[in-house]
Amino acid sequence: MQPFLHLGAVNRTAFLFPGQGSQKVGMAQEFVDTFPQARAALEEADAVLGVSLSRLMLEGPEEELTDTLNAQPALLAASVAAMRAVEAELGDTLLRGGEDVFVAGHSMGEYTALVAAGCISYADGLRLVRERGRLMKLAGEQAPGLMAAILGLDQSRVDAVCAQIAGDEAIVQIANDNCPGQLVISGNRRGMEQAMAALSAAGARKVVPLAVSIAAHSPLMQPAADALRSAIEATTILPPQVVVIGNTSAGPLESPEAIRAELVAQLTGSVRWTESIQRMAEAGAATFVELGAGDVLVGLVKRIARASKRLAVSDLAGVRAYADWMRFGIVNS
Repeated sequence: MQPFLHLGAVNRTAFLFPGQGSQKVGMAQEFVDTFPQARAALEEADAVLGVSLSRLMLEGPEEELTDTLNAQPALLAASVAAMRAVEAELGDTLLRGGEDVFVAGHSMGEYTALVAAGCISYADGLRLVRERGRLMKLAGEQAPGLMAAILGLDQSRVDAVCAQIAGDEAIVQIANDNCPGQLVISGNRRGMEQAMAALSAAGARKVVPLAVSIAAHSPLMQPAADALRSAIEATTILPPQVVVIGNTSAGPLESPEAIRAELVAQLTGSVRWTESIQRMAEAGAATFVELGAGDVLVGLVKRIARASKRLAVSDLAGVRAYADWMRFGIVNS
């Protein structure tokens, strides 16, 4: 999509969609209490998936919501509820602006970005992320792994350490480059234990093992990627109506073919979030709006593009703040 490359454009808006880890019981509650359109989004998710996803989102229990199988469609539904709440408040389409709008999602949030961009229907998005969650869970059971946050080292240093360790028996790589000084590595136990020790010795401020057994964004997810490919191929995917930035390329996904390749690749590839935000900022994105559960992504943006304006739409106050920005040009960063 050529408009992305036109760096003279200014005051573009980037809409961001959170991934797994942002879920919490009660997310979207204020949306559904206030806007019938948001409640309809959750009811549609229940109907499409044949489970009471809305009950899990609003009432829990937390351990069931946190299950990968449920967390991924729940996060997509929460973000769609946020979008519909904003559109109801404004009485207008959220993504009006075409080439002056970016969308990007972190890991599973990339599917939400594609729904927002008109590439994938909401119903198909729900089915795909439910299947993605099922396959990731299965892959994690068959080949358990570890993930860890690495704080205080730059990407090149972490990459070099992982490359030195990775081999036939040791699997480890950067899973997420979230922001400067905050990376996540992923792999099997042998590779991860060696990498965590080596990165501590290399001067990492902190090495924090994550409470997961699924080595997301690592080669351990290859069986899930292979199995998900057929579901992706069978799904109708349309060209984007706005600029979609992909996780693994940190560049625009311009065609259905590129989108299909990205959705398969991102299960085993790294989420290049820092570079994605930098490229959008360089191409004129001045305001970043996170839609859905929590405010993790705008927190990362604050460390990547400090001059930007940032807003999280995770509750009714966020909806009203976004509406004020659209009407009066006011954003509280």
